[in-house]
Amino acid sequence: MSLMRNIYHAVLSEDLRWKIYHHKNIKKNKKLLNNIIVFLESPANPFPKQDSKEIISFLKENGLHVFPYEFSKKYKADDVKVVYNELNGLHYVNYFDKKLYFKKDWTPEKIRSKFSFLLNEQDAGSPHQYLSEDFKMEPGTVIADAGAAEGIFILPFIDTIKHAYLFETDEEWIEALNATFENYKDKVTIINKYVSDKNDSMNVSLDSFFQDKNVDFIKIDVDGAEMELLKGAKKILSELHPLKVAICTYHNQKDEIEFNELLKSYGFKTSTSDKFMLFHYDDNLTEPYLRRGIIRAQK
Repeated sequence: MSLMRNIYHAVLSEDLRWKIYHHKNIKKNKKLLNNIIVFLESPANPFPKQDSKEIISFLKENGLHVFPYEFSKKYKADDVKVVYNELNGLHYVNYFDKKLYFKKDWTPEKIRSKFSFLLNEQDAGSPHQYLSEDFKMEPGTVIADAGAAEGIFILPFIDTIKHAYLFETDEEWIEALNATFENYKDKVTIINKYVSDKNDSMNVSLDSFFQDKNVDFIKIDVDGAEMELLKGAKKILSELHPLKVAICTYHNQKDEIEFNELLKSYGFKTSTSDKFMLFHYDDNLTEPYLRRGIIRAQK
């Protein structure tokens, strides 16, 4: 993440950043929506006909959406029950019979909206689903979660994995993570650093962090800084076996191609998640617009 982006995120609250984004992009999004539909209806469209048909129909009826499929309507914010814990001042939702906490300044309404989005994100039919029937989280796994946020990816497996290293720099998320995993301090380590190809007071590379530790599974969602992370994990990626990597490929246009080539060069067998994402928050989004959400790599 760039210095200017770090400053922007530190000075402005998440709510204010979203309000600024939406205000600035109303007209832009209308134009983008039209351009996407026109392209997907043109002979230049390279995507499968069934996906294209479903996406076009969804966009015409619902407008822009990161997950332009009917499954994205599956989870309703109004169905989410938010509970307040007076002891720590945080709200939580029940997830896999465990408490998943959120940022202290988030309202119940915002939590309902966010949690319903997270459920859509990790739905079995989602292009953002990290796991699959052929790519599972095995019992006894040691996992590195780069970009842990609220910790929803780890929580369902916390009782069966061996250890989780959660990399997260947002102090409010760290507070929530500590509450969520309060009863699992022996198997959860939270690292307040960016995962990159550097090693300093703010950054750490996976090669450096795991030089004297084992890791079996690496989940990567670092807001567009994925390539820097991979550059800092050359030793791990080339030498560790077996190893699984689930990495987001939708932040930048060429991520899928570049990550796939790099991982294959290290001997990984790769596959992508099904369906496509429409990451319209990318100011550089251009044809063909749709992107794969996740590469799953293993060896």
